Amino acid sequence: MRIAILGYGKMGKLVETIAAREGWEVGPKLDIQENPDGRGITPASMHGVDVAIEFSTPEAVLPNIQAAARAGVQLVIGTTGWSHQRSEVQRIVDESGIGLIYGANFSVGMNLFFEIVAHAARLVGMVPQYDAYMVEEHHRAKKDAPSGTALNLLDLMRPHLNNPNLSIASIRAGSIPGTHTVGFDSEADTILLEHRARSRQGFAEGAVMAARWIVGKKGWYDFRQVFREIVGLS
Repeated sequence: MRIAILGYGKMGKLVETIAAREGWEVGPKLDIQENPDGRGITPASMHGVDVAIEFSTPEAVLPNIQAAARAGVQLVIGTTGWSHQRSEVQRIVDESGIGLIYGANFSVGMNLFFEIVAHAARLVGMVPQYDAYMVEEHHRAKKDAPSGTALNLLDLMRPHLNNPNLSIASIRAGSIPGTHTVGFDSEADTILLEHRARSRQGFAEGAVMAARWIVGKKGWYDFRQVFREIVGLS
């Protein structure tokens, strides 16, 4: 099986390492210089590619999806910060007949954390004296704040909270891979749940997992639901 990489920065290089370890053929590998406005994604350059994994920048996502759809290439989108274009992307996927998996976070550990936080919010929501809050920390170069992961956690929690106007604090500093802390606070005590990424490896492993799943499928999929299916939670 062959995988293309769209965005050959730190995440793209990790995806290459994980994919090669699992027996994928890797290539082409297109960074911004080889793929301005998606122009490097053509039927010729994607010949023989089963799926492309995209970790680029928010502004590059839509051109990359448009070009991949024209080339008939399945996609895994790991970039965040493009949710305002979601309806347009879904239209492209539906009309082109490709398969696409998107996700706020492809880390296997974070997707387990999604399940833990959703269950905790259901429990805490039964007790009115607790207020929820969230703190998320990332490296200085991350552009979107709050992170897509934090917004996804909020969506999971909000239906169960007594006060749905949950506060999110965003920190951007140094080389932090990613930390998300969810708190439930009362006058008597505080309950804390935290996911702390040690490196970007977990994101790459989840993206390759998603790539293997999407091959041969059509349609628009959220990685959280795909993950639940893969590990038997749904």
